[in-house]
Amino acid sequence: MKSSLSVALTLALTSAVVHAHHGVATLGAVGLEGPGAPVETSSSATLPKGSWLGYLKVDHAKSKTYDPSTAAGDQEGDYNQYWMAGIGYGFTPWFSAYAFQPYNIKKDEYGDTHSRGFTDLSLMGVIGFKYDDRLMLVPADESLDDLMDWHFTLYGGLSLPSGDANHRLDDGSIDPGKSLGFGKSSFSYGLTATKQLTDDATAVFEAGQIRFQKYHYDDDPIGGNPTGIKVKFGTETRLNAALAYRLMTHPETRFRLDGNAELNFLRLGRDVEDGVGAAATGGDMLYGVLGARLYKDNMSLGLALKKPIWTDLNEESQQQGAEGKEKYRFIATFSALF
Repeated sequence: MKSSLSVALTLALTSAVVHAHHGVATLGAVGLEGPGAPVETSSSATLPKGSWLGYLKVDHAKSKTYDPSTAAGDQEGDYNQYWMAGIGYGFTPWFSAYAFQPYNIKKDEYGDTHSRGFTDLSLMGVIGFKYDDRLMLVPADESLDDLMDWHFTLYGGLSLPSGDANHRLDDGSIDPGKSLGFGKSSFSYGLTATKQLTDDATAVFEAGQIRFQKYHYDDDPIGGNPTGIKVKFGTETRLNAALAYRLMTHPETRFRLDGNAELNFLRLGRDVEDGVGAAATGGDMLYGVLGARLYKDNMSLGLALKKPIWTDLNEESQQQGAEGKEKYRFIATFSALF
């Protein structure tokens, strides 16, 4: 039985975003038989040649709050919500390309500093490899035994400055952390490794980075920057590990249910404003993720709860609303292969 006969592709987008940051794609594929795919960690799979993938994802990040006051001067972040729609195409068995369009909502407890809108469009390419006595590009067809081999991907992409980097809040100010774009392209790259350990268990590993460019924002006298401000967001480094375990398969109805457990490490570099490191930005954090993925025919639904379990943030007490300070993140993804 060839894996291409029963593929139910899954692709989820994590928008682990704080302030203005940072759309990240997680890519993966799985069949009714064969390796599993986590919710947040990218697995090592490409799309079948000539196939299209459509998907939608929402990541709802609820912030911890510390001040019960709702006065404007005591403003705290309430929640961030990151939506992403996208499409992918398999050009060859070993190369797939994707386009992502995010929509972000950033809500504070009170006042006129909420932000919402479409942000920068992103493009990404993925090259797939496997190891079977030697390293090779992923072939067109693989048996279930072939899928037990180590599989790898290299991915790279960039954002296009299609969003409004100088988006003004309702009070007329510009907050780079709540803008709808970076003003210039950001660049992402990384690699994944996947190994099916048993018929039911799959281990997945990922390492990747996103790098940003310096951008000079427009004049903002209301925000205290009459000549604008130059900001370069800190580099993001991610190290992820996951275990996907098949809980149930019903071939007659083309249904499969997997459970997922993941650890996601994130290092955020300190932001730089007008050449000086910005206070209360950057640091290290480790998230725990528990989730499930359901497959039916050519569709997939992924659900996960993500929480910080360890943090070492710069000026941590001042980073309310930032990554690592969430109460929880709820993630849902839907994808379909055509």
